[in-house]
Amino acid sequence: MKASPVMLAVLSALLPAIGSAASTPAKPAPSYTVQQRYALGGEGGWDYLSLDPTTHRIFIARNDRVMVVDANTGKLTGEIAGMQHAHGVALATARRRGYVSNGKGDNVSVIDLDALKVVGQIPVSGKNPDAIVFDDAGGHVLTMNGHSNNISVIDPAAGKELTTIALSGKPEFAVTDGKGNLYVNLEDTSQLVHVDLKAGKVAHTWPLAPCDSPSGLAFDDANQRLFSVCDNQLMVVTDARDGHQVAKLAIGKGPDAAAFDPQTKQVFSSNGEGTLTVVHQDDADHYTVAANAPTQKGARTMALDAQQHRVYLVAANPAAKGAPVTGFTLLVAGSH
Repeated sequence: MKASPVMLAVLSALLPAIGSAASTPAKPAPSYTVQQRYALGGEGGWDYLSLDPTTHRIFIARNDRVMVVDANTGKLTGEIAGMQHAHGVALATARRRGYVSNGKGDNVSVIDLDALKVVGQIPVSGKNPDAIVFDDAGGHVLTMNGHSNNISVIDPAAGKELTTIALSGKPEFAVTDGKGNLYVNLEDTSQLVHVDLKAGKVAHTWPLAPCDSPSGLAFDDANQRLFSVCDNQLMVVTDARDGHQVAKLAIGKGPDAAAFDPQTKQVFSSNGEGTLTVVHQDDADHYTVAANAPTQKGARTMALDAQQHRVYLVAANPAAKGAPVTGFTLLVAGSH
């Protein structure tokens, strides 16, 4: 990641009216727009964002630290130092713990979500831990290791790696269903993997073609649908039960994250070109691209607040050639 300033943006949604007749066809929600921009400042690259729904704090992995921002005000709450090329923060909110993947440290930093400080380090045998998730079903932390093509399974209570699960390609983002299943995009093979966490092994490997280089991944638990966003401007929708593709949608350039709002039935792709693709789920197998909302160039990762129906993105402010980048902005997006 290159050193760069950042801005946080917020996009929020208005819910459709409740109580309409069951026979009335679903309509795409209004287009999203950036409603707030908060200057955060600070040097350093960034990767994934995570939102703590209990405190409405956003945790931003910023290379050598984790930046913590109040989602309601856009104010910096604190910074947690000591990271080594941080990629993501997995939240175990009931335990009030967060887990940060350190790509250059080959370890996971354990943070106290209330005190905002590091309280432990857990080494992993995998190389370059990148995407990271907390599995509620098993109580384990899982890191997707980009340079060793495997998954580290960590027992946070014992503070150690229990085992690794081999993959056939480079893992990108992952999601769990809370029932012992993990789904992972494989970036270099354009595949989607289903991992049986109870068995500790890959159960299925499904092709994502014509998807190229999948990154962000989101999950609709009610309909068992997976949403992979791809470098060739596609979102591929997969049935999590058997791996068959149910839809392909056009999205913006340079996607890196995906999210699904189960109440508004909207799927999001944050795109580095400076757009947020909003896809409406008409039903489990049919989707409509509702908008490609302008955001800011470089705003490629996001966090969804499914309670307030807002999308938070961050982006660096442009700097003159050769000049240091010091502006970082949080964007808040929602419907109008």
